[in-house]
Amino acid sequence: MKKAISTEQAPGAIGPYSQAVDAGDFIYTSGQLGLNPQTGEFGADVQEQTRLSLSNVKAILEAAGTSMDKVVKTTVFLKDMNDFVPVNEVYSSFFTQPYPARSAVEVARLPKDALVEIEVIALK
Repeated sequence: MKKAISTEQAPGAIGPYSQAVDAGDFIYTSGQLGLNPQTGEFGADVQEQTRLSLSNVKAILEAAGTSMDKVVKTTVFLKDMNDFVPVNEVYSSFFTQPYPARSAVEVARLPKDALVEIEVIALK
């Protein structure tokens, strides 16, 4: 059984998908862009977009009744792999050891020409 998770504390979906899905013992988030949920504006640079992306993930997880410390896997999509270090500087402030497993992938383009998009899988 699966259940859609939604919160106004994160940007709404821009297509036919849920912000997250509760599926058994896990919460799966959709990729979150670095958008301010109140203004719809992107962060000014990759670090601010990363902070907003992870803040949006955090809000969605909290709406699902879980938290960032229960994240077991993340996927980071980067417009430019040269942003790996500045993204890590912000990323590390959202997680503690043991860190989640992670994949980081450079992509040709992200929705709305974002610089970063992050999705996670978390335990309930």
